Order: sequence, then structure tokens, then C-alpha cells
Amino acid sequence: MVAESYGDISVALTGHVAEVEIHRPPFNHVSVDLMRSLADAFDACDADERVRAIVLVSEGKVFCGGADLVRSDGLASGKPTMVNPLYVEAVRLFSCVTPIIAAVQGAAIGAGLGLALVADFRIVSPEARFAANFVKLGFHPGFGLSHTLPRVIGLQRANLMFQTGRRIKGDEALQWGLADELVQQDQLRARAHELAAEIAENAPLAVRSTRATLRRGLAEAVKAATDHEFTEQAMLMKTADFAEGVRAVNERRAGKFTGK
Repeated sequence: MVAESYGDISVALTGHVAEVEIHRPPFNHVSVDLMRSLADAFDACDADERVRAIVLVSEGKVFCGGADLVRSDGLASGKPTMVNPLYVEAVRLFSCVTPIIAAVQGAAIGAGLGLALVADFRIVSPEARFAANFVKLGFHPGFGLSHTLPRVIGLQRANLMFQTGRRIKGDEALQWGLADELVQQDQLRARAHELAAEIAENAPLAVRSTRATLRRGLAEAVKAATDHEFTEQAMLMKTADFAEGVRAVNERRAGKFTGK
């Protein structure tokens, strides 16, 4: 049975829909402990027969600003381990068997974009922004995005996002298939709950079975992707360009990269 909270994650059950909310404003940065708490909440939802759909939301104006490369989990320490524990939790998220609708009210950047793609559907506001900004950090994409982003929007558009690091607005995300619906900010959560309720009114075993077929092998593919991504990231974390990229992003300026 789901509990009311898991670390910085709260869970509220209304009928057969669980609202799972991230509480780490203002940027809701991902970290190992936050992703572990979120995965624990998803596991509890999977195990609770009352829960037939999940609405994933976050507190504040930013859906998820990605990883805090200066402060989170020693990511920028230059001492990577053989396994990234953040990606272990990411695979757990993709292993969730309950349908997930993400309500994206603002920026979903880097790992935040990866988190949005855990969901089956994304309801977004005009203020939503999506970016795979890793190259602006001198870094390789992570969180399984090298698999999940092309799966949703196609290889060519994913390649464009990866190589430019550009931000995609809510209306463009809808055109690209990165978002499923675009609604005004004040209607966002309500519409996400409406879609979740529409799913939840159906036979739950049939819904889970159908979803499992369509997502067959996804968690395993994300595991393979994150293993490769982290190998590339571990190499790039040792470069001068990565150190400059982290400084540049924190100073809100373009990086002065040297290819070293």
C-alpha cells in the first residue's frame, strides 16, 4: 500500500489515480536519493491494487532542471565510479508497470528531460521547455536519452536536440510528438488527472498487459544505454571542456571550448 511520502516525494491517492509529486524547488534537481525515493514510490504504486494510473508532477515553476553538476552526488568530482547509481534508479523508474502521465509546467532539462520520458504521456503548458543541453556542458547525453528520445520523436529530431542543445517550447514539443497535449498552465494538473482517470476506468490487467507489450524491453534498453552513456561521460568528465561547460552553465554564458 502506498505511503504518503518517500523522502522528497509525496503521494496522494484520488480514486484509482496516484499523484506523485517531487518537492525539491526551485529547480527539482535530480540526485540519487531523489530518484531512489521516486522509484520507491512507483514500486509502491505498482504493488497497490487501488492504483491504476500515476500522475507525475513537481513543485514550483520548473519540472526538473536536471542534475546539479556542482553539488549532486559528486558527479563533477572527476572521480567517476564503475556504475552510476543515478542510472540504477533510472532503470527502476522505467521498470514501473503502472501507466504514468507527466504534467510538465516548465523546464525539463537534461536528466529532467530523461525523467519526463519515463512517462507514457506528457501534458505540457506553453511555458514548458525541453532541452538535451549536454553538449553545452561538454558532456554526453545520459539518463537513457540516447535510446528514449529517438524512440519518441525520431532519430533526426533527437540528433538535432542533442547536437545543438536547443530548447524546445511547449507548442513545438506538441508538433514533434514530445508532448501529447498542450493546455494552459492553470489547467495542466486537472487535464493530466482527466487522462489518468480515462485510463484508470478500463480493465487494469488489460491496460498493464497492453502497456507491457508496447514497452517490452524498454527497461533493458535503458540499462544498456546508460551503461554506454556513463562510459562516455566518465571519459568526458576528465576534459577541460567539461570543467568549462559546468562553469559556463552556472554563469549563464556560452562556453569557451578548446576541444581538450
